[in-house]
Amino acid sequence: MQAKASIRTTGTAGRPEAGTEKKPVWKRMVLNWELYVFIAPAFLYFLIFHYGPMYGILIAFKNFIPTKGIWGSPWVGFDHFVHFFESYYFWDLLWNTLSISLYDLAVGFPIPILLALAFNEVRDGFFKRMVQTVTYAPHFISVVVMAGMIITFLSPSTGILVHLIEKLGFTAPQVLTDPNWFKTMYVFSGVWQSAGWGTIIYLAALSGVDPQLHEAAIIDGASRFQRIRHINIPTIVPTMTILLILNMGSLFGVGFEKILLLQNPLNMEASDVISTFVYRSGLVNAQYSFSAAVGLFNSVVSAVLLVTVNQIVRRTSENSLW
Repeated sequence: MQAKASIRTTGTAGRPEAGTEKKPVWKRMVLNWELYVFIAPAFLYFLIFHYGPMYGILIAFKNFIPTKGIWGSPWVGFDHFVHFFESYYFWDLLWNTLSISLYDLAVGFPIPILLALAFNEVRDGFFKRMVQTVTYAPHFISVVVMAGMIITFLSPSTGILVHLIEKLGFTAPQVLTDPNWFKTMYVFSGVWQSAGWGTIIYLAALSGVDPQLHEAAIIDGASRFQRIRHINIPTIVPTMTILLILNMGSLFGVGFEKILLLQNPLNMEASDVISTFVYRSGLVNAQYSFSAAVGLFNSVVSAVLLVTVNQIVRRTSENSLW
């Protein structure tokens, strides 16, 4: 009986059981058509509005003439890239873009983490809800309104804070017109607007901490700082790593909206970045091919940074985007 059982088992081991055969792709799509209908709007959106227009990057390698269209315009190869790299303003644009991004990363990245750790230690109550509301609220202010507020408070002629400082007998710094102040103004206004909202992700990660770990640590005599250091911070390290990778990928992607609104001829030395240069060259000066080449360079460098940082993190830790 045992021999028959073993022969029967051996004979059927190599064949899949009935109903478990892998079905063709089209049959699986038919069986799960509801899921594909559900995802179709998002798929079509990205296909039409994100991937479809990518053929337009061809004008970066052509001398684009609107009357001839993209395909009818003559090829120039990498001439626009060479012209940009050899221009006198290349290093200035690169330095302004990198310095603002790194400044923003150095100041704006740790502050939401510190706020989240602080909020997590505050007991539930009116004070905690009030502070969270106050820090979250600036996120819902639009960039245009934010720029208007900065000009209203810091304008050399009509600024409220400027007049207040002068009334106290001090010399008010020319924040909007002095290039040395522009980056600080840009970074700290952005931190004020986004730091509170950024704590939500870290608070969500901290909510997954097992309370028994803190109870055991308290029994062992651990102080509050030690519990934060050895329990809370290791919990949010994976979230910190993912957000750091994403921030590094957007290092060259300094948003031009607020910079453009706060830019003036006096602070142009520190405020002119690659994105504002692309806007000025393409839409204002109608240099479509040249601006497309500069924008493509910016995007390629950002993609290379994202992949490189992700690979470094993947090899040094278990946390990465892919």
